[in-house]
Amino acid sequence: MSAHCVNRPPLRTLAIATSMTPEQVERLRHAFPDLTIDVVEWPPDIATLREADAAVLWQVRPEWLEAAPRLRWIHVGGAGVDNLPLTEIARHGVTLTNNSGIHVPNMPEHQLALMLAFARGLPRLMRAQTRHEWRDEATAREVFDLAGQTLLLVGMGEVGLGAGERAAALGMRVLGVRRRPDLPTPSFIERVYGVDALSEALPEADHVAIGLPLTEETTGLFGPEAFAAMKPGAYLYNLGRGPIVDTDALIAALVDGRLAGAGLDVTEPEPLPADSPLWDMDNVIITAHTSGASPHYWERATPLIEENIRRYRAGEALRNEVDLVAGY
Repeated sequence: MSAHCVNRPPLRTLAIATSMTPEQVERLRHAFPDLTIDVVEWPPDIATLREADAAVLWQVRPEWLEAAPRLRWIHVGGAGVDNLPLTEIARHGVTLTNNSGIHVPNMPEHQLALMLAFARGLPRLMRAQTRHEWRDEATAREVFDLAGQTLLLVGMGEVGLGAGERAAALGMRVLGVRRRPDLPTPSFIERVYGVDALSEALPEADHVAIGLPLTEETTGLFGPEAFAAMKPGAYLYNLGRGPIVDTDALIAALVDGRLAGAGLDVTEPEPLPADSPLWDMDNVIITAHTSGASPHYWERATPLIEENIRRYRAGEALRNEVDLVAGY
């Protein structure tokens, strides 16, 4: 074992409580015939977790950690971990990994769909369709081209970069904001700003796409000051986490015309209350936290889990390991 390897407890039993198909589970059994894999319904039975060395779960509850002293590795089915008891996971010495990165191409396509919908006036046209109204002349005055406009990616993970690459292919100028602006940047990104320079980047953009994890630093990042800094008539998209955007400030910016529109896959709170004014705004598209959905979700995640089982047993660093202090 090299000096960089970790001496981990044996991995003999894996509990799976997600929507992985029998074929995907069988792939893992074939790859690791000595590994006992227990497939259980959600939520998992505590007795099953008590015997597990590792688990693939949608969620983690503190009481499960207390009841499962052998549990040393948990792989969660989503990418965001802000809703998990990270402090308790760390206290129990559990390594946490997630499905970050498997949402390409569906989330970049979702981002592009929202932008194209506004550009081609689809929200108004679809409402006109329900009224059997042929809305040609008014729509012709409202549509615009994405080509030549500027997209600002606030968050440059794989999903953000996927959206930026697709936008660039349509002829858009693409800028980025991330914590480490000094890191290497794909050629389709014209410029990268640090998070502390967000107010400098916002006036440049016709479209602002949020793809950040939720942390103490990003909570409420888009509030009155950020909206005031945005170019008048710009569009905001949130495929990250709802609390990154101050909902009241967003509504105010939409009502007073500072923003031309918003495409919201996530909101604060979730589900969005039925009496929220966002539901009835003509310049808002709400997609109910569906951008991550794909028929290929676990098809893409299974090789990641398989690779991490191999790495765990070899004492190597796991892919997509979550920093339990940073929160992503």
